[in-house]
Amino acid sequence: MNRATSEYTSYMNKNSVSIEILIEKFKLLPHPEGGFFREAYRSTENISANALPSRFNGDRSFSTSIYYLLPEGKNSKLHRIKSDEVWHFYLGGSLNLECIDEKGTVHKIKLGQNIEAGEELQHVVKAGHWFGASPSSNSGFCFVGCTVSPGFDFADFEIADKTKLLAQFPNARDTIHRLL
Repeated sequence: MNRATSEYTSYMNKNSVSIEILIEKFKLLPHPEGGFFREAYRSTENISANALPSRFNGDRSFSTSIYYLLPEGKNSKLHRIKSDEVWHFYLGGSLNLECIDEKGTVHKIKLGQNIEAGEELQHVVKAGHWFGASPSSNSGFCFVGCTVSPGFDFADFEIADKTKLLAQFPNARDTIHRLL
């Protein structure tokens, strides 16, 4: 372990936060996909529906962002949205993010702060890709942020149907069973 990692680990051990503190401090609420969230930002300006691709059914904010907390032992169920979504790592243990692209290929990304071990601080999930997440073992929790552009609207949100997804992407069976 290098000096910077050692100093950070020591800092986190002395200044650790709990799930309860994060829920209270950030006023987080249960999310339909699992975990807890709160919208942190919504642009006051909109993109008109006629300027957006046809997959959108109305105007959308330029951009939105949320705080998202996922306790260990819980999953973010496989879902998709109609916009690109950038995930940002903040606190806690690493997060296993799994995406299924339009061809059924599973992409596994680990968000976290151990960049020497290949963890990423942020990752873009492309519009229309199925994705879900779970905290790594012994992580306690993962606290991340998600930025969506065009801005998020629940009309653009779809939780996967396990039977349909298995029929469409049989090679992604392990991911589908794990995250639904």
